[in-house]
Amino acid sequence: MSAPRPRRAAITGIGVVAPNGTSTETFWKSTREGISVLDRITREGCGHLPLRVAGEVRDFDPPSAVEERYLVQTDRFTHFAMASADQALDDAGLDRSDTDAAPFSVGVVTAAGSGGGEFGQRELQQLWDKGSRFVGPYQSIAWFYAASTGQISIRRGFKGPCGVVAADEAGGLDALAHAARAVRRGTDVMVAGATEAPLAPYSMVCQLGYEELSTVGEPDRAYRPFTDAACGFVPAEGGAMVVVEAEGRALERGAKVRATLAGYAATFTGASRWEQSREGLAHAIRGALHEAGCAPEEIDVVFADALGVPEADRAEALAIADVLGPRAGRVPVTAPKTAVGRGYSAAPVLDTAAAVLAMEHGLIPPTPNVFDVCHDLDLVTSRARAAELRTALVLSRGLMGSNSALVLRRGAGDAS
Repeated sequence: MSAPRPRRAAITGIGVVAPNGTSTETFWKSTREGISVLDRITREGCGHLPLRVAGEVRDFDPPSAVEERYLVQTDRFTHFAMASADQALDDAGLDRSDTDAAPFSVGVVTAAGSGGGEFGQRELQQLWDKGSRFVGPYQSIAWFYAASTGQISIRRGFKGPCGVVAADEAGGLDALAHAARAVRRGTDVMVAGATEAPLAPYSMVCQLGYEELSTVGEPDRAYRPFTDAACGFVPAEGGAMVVVEAEGRALERGAKVRATLAGYAATFTGASRWEQSREGLAHAIRGALHEAGCAPEEIDVVFADALGVPEADRAEALAIADVLGPRAGRVPVTAPKTAVGRGYSAAPVLDTAAAVLAMEHGLIPPTPNVFDVCHDLDLVTSRARAAELRTALVLSRGLMGSNSALVLRRGAGDAS
């Protein structure tokens, strides 16, 4: 008797709240057209800080996306998460009747690097200005990294496996991997992703200790990875959530399989040790390819980490070459995040969403604000490039030393 085939984890829904679009459609339109929305920071209380440029979400109305009783309990990063989770579930064709019928078969996993800084700062100001009686009871949970996972599951009545990855940039891919493995173990549906809101004054001050942060004041020059003018990265808020579902179940109910999470691996090389990240990232890529049963020559496009620090960019370019071999210089590489900034844990989830959309549309989005590439990479710049895309590689590294790689396969469509 043959062993049962392993369950494949498929993405069936995508939801986005990003600086360049507060829906998947508007996000993709801006991304494929290479529209940069980096600009001077306008948030109150930030004008005196040396960090001047970021990707702000400006076209988002929390009260229209989140009920009042949840709105007052939660920080901006959780508002993004709840709104994008709703979008992803709608996109997957999963309404409340579907999930209410089997609540223990639906779980949630998110990643966060900064937590609810805006909410926490407001409550601490109340403490010092007016006293402890003016600090709200939700201060104890709204700032917490797990707040988004908790609120999504409570709001939607999900009782399956839930978790949070408290990490920096690479945590977004780690959350998707947790979701995929939960599905392979038997959970039917996982809502997974990451959102961040690191642009409150307190959160921004915390980031000023990062040597990799760009303090350039001109938006078109502040974040230019893989160039001689690379001067660090700029942060962003927003993020994305996806529905990860057992592929067979999705096809049975007539859902569209947008992509499969084919392989993932992670390594650790230490904080800001960018030269060592070459070996660590290459090892993660090989691990992801091995889990996916994917040969290096099958990779059609790479969505790069693109930190914007010369040593880190060089290490990433060399890691890609180490794994992909002689054809590395001919494999298209892109970093659409240069249009919106690096949203910490949310950054690679937005890249994953962009990769799925790129495979669906046969179009590699460009890398805005980058022209004079100084590494041996076929970096897509200026405008989108048409290409037949079956397999995408998404890379992410954290400032604290994590390296993660995810292999995506183009979806098989729907049951019809």
